[in-house]
Amino acid sequence: MAWIILFVAGLFEIGWAIGLKYTEGFTRLVPTALTGVSLVASMGLLGVAVRTLPIGTAYAVWTGIGAAGTVILGIVLFKEPATVARLFCVGLILAGIVGLKLVTREGA
Repeated sequence: MAWIILFVAGLFEIGWAIGLKYTEGFTRLVPTALTGVSLVASMGLLGVAVRTLPIGTAYAVWTGIGAAGTVILGIVLFKEPATVARLFCVGLILAGIVGLKLVTREGA
């Protein structure tokens, strides 16, 4: 269950990172509020996940999901470059996330 919670926390991490772009420097109320809610949800769920997952693993997976997802959405939403090098690096991040999941057990 902690892994599912951590995954959802990572999705909220993507949400607040992408939300920053829409806040326009925190000058737009609704995007700023949604970004704040996403940030609190992300941190709160990470806090729940680390009750049973090792902090190093959970934090690395959480930031990895956020980083990879933000790069991918940056490409899709903001027309950022989708170079082979960038996509390869995102693949490395995803491989690291999968690797950590495979070698980590809950309650460790």
